[in-house]
Amino acid sequence: MRIVITEFISLDGVVQAPGGPEEDTDGGFANGGWSHPYFDPEVVGGAFDEATAEAEALLFGRRTWQTMAAAWPERAGDPFADRMNSLPKYVVSATLGEADLTWSGTRLLPGADAVARIRELRAADGGDLVVMGSPTLVRSLLSEGLADELRLMVMPVILGGGKTIFPGDGTARPLELVSSVTSPAGVQVCTYRPAGTGAGV
Repeated sequence: MRIVITEFISLDGVVQAPGGPEEDTDGGFANGGWSHPYFDPEVVGGAFDEATAEAEALLFGRRTWQTMAAAWPERAGDPFADRMNSLPKYVVSATLGEADLTWSGTRLLPGADAVARIRELRAADGGDLVVMGSPTLVRSLLSEGLADELRLMVMPVILGGGKTIFPGDGTARPLELVSSVTSPAGVQVCTYRPAGTGAGV
C-alpha cells in the first residue's frame, strides 16, 4: 500500500487545529479554524475528494481519529461522509482500547507496535493508505521513511507557531513536485513524492 499524507498547512508549516477553535489547543494554540477562509469546494475540497476516492483505508493518530469519529458518522447521506464512514480505518494509540472504537471499521494499532504494523500494511498489496492531520504520527512516518506521497494544501497565512508534521532531526529528505494547483483564494495544492529513490520520505 502507498502511504499518502494529506494536510492543511500554513506558510510557516503549522498543521494544528485547522478545523475549529477547540480542535486542539495544546500549547495555548489560539488560531483554531484558520483554514476556513481559504477552503473552496472545487480545488481544496476536490483534493480531499480525490484522496478519499483513491484510498483503500485511512490511518490516524488518536486525537485526529477522535475528532473525526465525533463528526463524520452523524453526516451520513453526504457522499464524502459516506465514503469516510465506509472505509477501513486504523488508529495509532497507546491509550484507546477496543471498546473505544465506536467509528465503524476502525482497528487499533497499539502505540508500541505501531511502526512495525504500519510497515506490514505498507508492504501488503492494496491501494492508498491515507493519513489526514495526525501531526505526531506523520512526523514518525517521515522519520521512518514510510511516506510515499505528501499532498499539502498550503494556505496563505502565517500562524506564528503550532504543531508541525516535519521532523526536526537535521536529516535532508529531497522531494519531487508532482503536481501543483492554485485555488482562487491562493491555496497551493501541491503533491510531492520522494525524489529519485523509489523509497518513502
